[in-house]
Amino acid sequence: MYGKPKPADMDLDNASEVGFCAFFAKMPPKKDDTIRLFERQDYFSVHGADAQYIATHVYQTNSVIKYLGKKSDGLPSVTLSLAVAKTFLREALTTKQLKIEIWSSEGNSGKKATKFTLSKQASPGNLQDVEDLLFVNSDLLSAPIVMAVKVQSRENAKTVGIAFADASIRAIGVSEFVDNDLFSNTESLLIQLGVKECIIQADEKRLDFDLTKLRDVLDRCSVVISERKNSEFAVKNVEQDLNRLLKEENASVTLPEFELKQAMCATSALISYLTLMSDESNFGQYTLRHHDLSQFMRLDSSALRALNLLPSSQDQGGQGGGSSKNTSLFGLLNKCKTAQGVRLLGQWLKQPLVNLHEIKKRQVLVQVMVDDTDSRRTLQDDYLKLMPDMRRICKRFQKSQASLEDLVRVYQAVLKLPGLATALERIVYDDDDYKTHIESEYLACLQEHITNLEKYAEMVEQTLDLSQLDNHMYVIKPEYDESLQELAEKLAETRDGLDEEHRRVGRELDLELDKKLHLENNPTYGYCFRLTKSDAKAIHNKRGYIEITTQKSGTYFTTSDLKELSTDYADMTKEYARKQSDLVKEVLAIASTYIPVLENLGNLIAHLDVIVSFAHASVDAPTPYVKPTVHERGEGNLSLKEARHPCLEVQDEVNFIPNDVELLKGTSEFQIITGPNMGGKSTYIRQVGVIALMAQIGCFVPCEQAELPVFDSILARVGAGDSQLKGVSTFMAEMLETATILRSATKDSLIIIDELGRGTSTYDGFGLAWAISEHIATEIHAFCLFATHFHELTALSQEIPHVKNLHVVAHVGDASEQSKSRDITLLYKVEPGICDQSFGIHVAELANFPESVVKLAKRKADELEDFGDGEGEEKSAKYPKEVTDEGSAIVQEFLRTWASRVAQDDDDGDVAMADAGATSAGPEPSPERQLEILKTCFDEFRPRIESNAWCQTLLASL
Repeated sequence: MYGKPKPADMDLDNASEVGFCAFFAKMPPKKDDTIRLFERQDYFSVHGADAQYIATHVYQTNSVIKYLGKKSDGLPSVTLSLAVAKTFLREALTTKQLKIEIWSSEGNSGKKATKFTLSKQASPGNLQDVEDLLFVNSDLLSAPIVMAVKVQSRENAKTVGIAFADASIRAIGVSEFVDNDLFSNTESLLIQLGVKECIIQADEKRLDFDLTKLRDVLDRCSVVISERKNSEFAVKNVEQDLNRLLKEENASVTLPEFELKQAMCATSALISYLTLMSDESNFGQYTLRHHDLSQFMRLDSSALRALNLLPSSQDQGGQGGGSSKNTSLFGLLNKCKTAQGVRLLGQWLKQPLVNLHEIKKRQVLVQVMVDDTDSRRTLQDDYLKLMPDMRRICKRFQKSQASLEDLVRVYQAVLKLPGLATALERIVYDDDDYKTHIESEYLACLQEHITNLEKYAEMVEQTLDLSQLDNHMYVIKPEYDESLQELAEKLAETRDGLDEEHRRVGRELDLELDKKLHLENNPTYGYCFRLTKSDAKAIHNKRGYIEITTQKSGTYFTTSDLKELSTDYADMTKEYARKQSDLVKEVLAIASTYIPVLENLGNLIAHLDVIVSFAHASVDAPTPYVKPTVHERGEGNLSLKEARHPCLEVQDEVNFIPNDVELLKGTSEFQIITGPNMGGKSTYIRQVGVIALMAQIGCFVPCEQAELPVFDSILARVGAGDSQLKGVSTFMAEMLETATILRSATKDSLIIIDELGRGTSTYDGFGLAWAISEHIATEIHAFCLFATHFHELTALSQEIPHVKNLHVVAHVGDASEQSKSRDITLLYKVEPGICDQSFGIHVAELANFPESVVKLAKRKADELEDFGDGEGEEKSAKYPKEVTDEGSAIVQEFLRTWASRVAQDDDDGDVAMADAGATSAGPEPSPERQLEILKTCFDEFRPRIESNAWCQTLLASL
């Protein structure tokens, strides 16, 4: 992936080894999650433990490691070419969640440098210093968000202050809310914003319980943690700093956001961490907004994983294509053609709406695009595909790093806007109300942008030489400036003079131009003539010809006129370049005034791109999606006809079997699903969560018909795994996730639980599963789907009326003569009722377990079942209480009768011995005699015992 190991010309200079090793030894310590790169002239180097990391993870061989200084105990070092370094930086910051420091040499001595200073720092949430380095030829597909958190505990309440920044659009957001001990609301906010990095207060001794719990939440969400001094979380200068950073219309201490004290503390730390005040280009550029946690559906990290919303770090195919892109919902729905559209899609997936009006507005827009196939394809192929990343270009304008190429890319997009508006106007509507939505959402804004950008297009046409674009040259028109025009005319005259001198010398020497006599602009000597060595005799001993040098390519010479013309041309070219550079700065400064318009245009393009992408995904599915009927929160039931899992149905060689789902308030709001392993229980419950989320982002859903309410959250406990590095076992992980559900779920939530209680003993697991299920069903009253192998849990339906049992159907054949086992066929259909078997051993057979292992498993399972059948309590549970009580009374009476007769027989023996003159008691009746008495008693009680079923069962077990 990274190419071949470094070439030999990137070896470090031997003369500077000792000095650099001494400097490196004195450098301040760094954390393990930070990699230090040293910038050389045309490559980078890494040293120490970082060199070992690069050798292992980049080159995957230790042979690239060289040792500086002492050979026996030298400093491990590895070098990286610019291309390899860029690839590594991109992966380190976006996938591996590492922090980066780039050190540059003092005095720009590069390769031989022995002293360096820290020039750039980057982390997953702060890519400002390296953004142009990493994404120069590609668009940034997800905005890096860095967040700061300040927690204040008072009595039983925790107030959490949040500040977050998106440096790519120069926006700061704040939020403040009350949270529980598990920081459930904070976790939801992390998911909603897609936070990459979080700043918290330093707590080296880990004595602060709240910060420890917060770290656990951040770890669970895979957020990089950066600790800062407590003094940075002070509001002393935050109002002053914000007033300098914010745009004039936002800069006021009267804004309601300034009343959020904890959020302002977090904002202070955020400004300090991002060093925003040290860059004057930030002043007056930022916006401040309040993020309301309740305006979006809440998702926890478990739901994010259970629903496969985003591609995993190992599977980035969802962003850029690839065979595995459909393994996540993001990859499946991502038919976007623009970078801003891809970013917005990721944001919508993490921020499903809870406002019914906004949901229906998106649904109408998607319906319009679904109905008109020609317009949808025209929009994608002829317009959206050609739109640049406006956010990235605007940032380059803000930083004064834009080029004329950026100017032209925006210009070309502006030229496409009238055609885009026409394509939207030509859409065929089935409903006039649909036309109103398209006009209000897109056409009105688009016409405004076209009007606002007319002057921009005129400026580009007046200033740039557009005829040179085919040659990939971006230059200012000479006619744009009088002095530039004058220089251009002089350059043309000088160029004509050079050509005339070329012809004169050719005639004089009788040499054919451009075949024998060449006029070249040499980087060292300027304009001069060149002859081959064989033709060089033509100028030997001739006056007026000045020989410069002889090389392999030939002999270079000049004349006094050519020398003067060359000098004039070089001087005027420099003057022309300087003048043009000044004009370019002027033009780009004018273009930068259009940043607000371009940002709004980028938002409109992104919105349209995602809506068209939803329509494209809905139509091109194996079975087209349908528009769901969505009701207000707390109203209506969940009813899905022929529901499918959108990601599974598109996998190769999968013939997906749909199922109906019906969750009715007060009737079947809590459903327990049992069935064989691999029968489809997990798929069934997960697809309900995916469909609910798709409905609330405004997309169509994979059903024949769908009706569901707005959910305030989707909470999941699915497939918890352990994390030895964090000291969290499988069972602890699943308990933490379940605790979050119990603490944060409401009656308007959707809860998905799969195989709860597997991480501990069967008895403990079942007890917990029962208690949790009963609490959800009786206290929370949320819609809940609970898949389990605890078949005893199905008895909950007998105690709670709105608990219903479902099972996954499996066809079980008769035992064959050879295997003595039953064949099982998984039908993947979900029907009402209970399944009392798991068929785990059959799954082992499908996995090609050795035959001896399967036989042993069957034998042990039979032994355990036999052991269980002997338990009196379990057997008694099969019969009514009156039968059990009657049988128990019969057995007790039988045993008392037998005992009394054995005692009476003993007394009769003692009397007989006394009459014979014995002085001590005789022995008890023999065992044979006791057994004889037992048989006599049993014969007397037989009719009563045989008439009681419980007594018969007890006898069979004996």
